[in-house]
Amino acid sequence: MALQDRQPSESAGQEQALNLPGPVTLVPGVVTAEPAQAEEEQQEVRRRRRRVPEWFEVLWSNRKARVGLIMLAFFILVAIFANQLAPYDPNDISFGPSEMPSPQHWLGTTQAGQDVLSQLIHGTRTSLIVGALGGGLSTLIALVVGMVAGYMGGLVDEILSFIINLGLVVPVLPLMVTVAAYSPVKGPAIIILIIGFTSWAWGARFKRSQVMTLRVRDYITSAQFAGDGPFRIIFREIMPNMLSLVVLSYIGAAMGAIGAEAGLEFLGVGDPSTISWGMMLYWADNGGALFTGQWAWLIAPGLALAAITSCLMLINFGVDALSNPMLREE
Repeated sequence: MALQDRQPSESAGQEQALNLPGPVTLVPGVVTAEPAQAEEEQQEVRRRRRRVPEWFEVLWSNRKARVGLIMLAFFILVAIFANQLAPYDPNDISFGPSEMPSPQHWLGTTQAGQDVLSQLIHGTRTSLIVGALGGGLSTLIALVVGMVAGYMGGLVDEILSFIINLGLVVPVLPLMVTVAAYSPVKGPAIIILIIGFTSWAWGARFKRSQVMTLRVRDYITSAQFAGDGPFRIIFREIMPNMLSLVVLSYIGAAMGAIGAEAGLEFLGVGDPSTISWGMMLYWADNGGALFTGQWAWLIAPGLALAAITSCLMLINFGVDALSNPMLREE
């Protein structure tokens, strides 16, 4: 009887002494434990393998940026599959001119007999290409000029700052209109070059100011003592620490490029054969869409431009959260 009373206390003492993780199974004469810790480690490894990049998690956790990413993905898919989504060829003029919206032509037709919806779908491709390449070229020029001026200082900074200030005081829109109007080549390619080489000054000024605050940091001084060259320090040490500013500058430049392309096309200095939202507005204005009651022909490209610039603006909120943890949403 005394032996039976003593067995539970001895088993409890063995469990406390072993301090095994997870449930413990007691067998007469044998003490075993399930490998719960090993399973948790394996699950953690599997979760890490499935984990998306941290920057995407921050963007997706922001509600505004999430809406912007979904809208941008929609526009990208429309641009990629424009040939499959468009009901007709955008240059097909076999339809009746200036038709009102109908089941055959959801947004009506132009004065030349082209389907408005097909032109709207194909115009997405032009706007995205101009925004991506024009904004990228502008950001690249601003990045190189601003960072070199801010880091080098001295005579180099004075020369580049004079060029930046010259680009700031010159009115951009009249310059773009003049160059595009007198250019012997028409089309999206020349518009991309015009936008890139005329709208980089503001971005260069901001990047120069940011680099001037970073070049006095300790890790920059260590890189200088280690013998690193100026361009390696600029693009390998400084630029990663201002990546969010670069992304914000690129998004702003892309928005400006899309709007500038539409404005130049609307003013009639682009290629008339180009299928773009700005050229749709140009032909709608010339065709008297406002007076003939073809509101869809006039409003559809304007709404598309507003939507694509709005989605980029919403993504900006998520990029701000990347650089400032205080703006992140749970």
